[in-house]
Amino acid sequence: MKKTTFSIQAGAFKAQCLQLMDEVNEKHICIIITKHGIPVAKLTPIDDTPVDFFGCLKGTVTIKGDITAPIDVKWGENE
Repeated sequence: MKKTTFSIQAGAFKAQCLQLMDEVNEKHICIIITKHGIPVAKLTPIDDTPVDFFGCLKGTVTIKGDITAPIDVKWGENE
């Protein structure tokens, strides 16, 4: 879903803050708050999608050599 973005002056935002917060939450839009025409803040909805930890470390481990080949050390020999 593409988020719609629009800007509002800080004074107008201050007067309508609670209403705009509800609108951002309900319609999933973004609001850029400006001061003297310069963007100073961005009001965006919180992303409530749960974080999927499955596969989050993909590509971070490097395997060097054969990890299934037998080793030359018997169990308990290093103790």
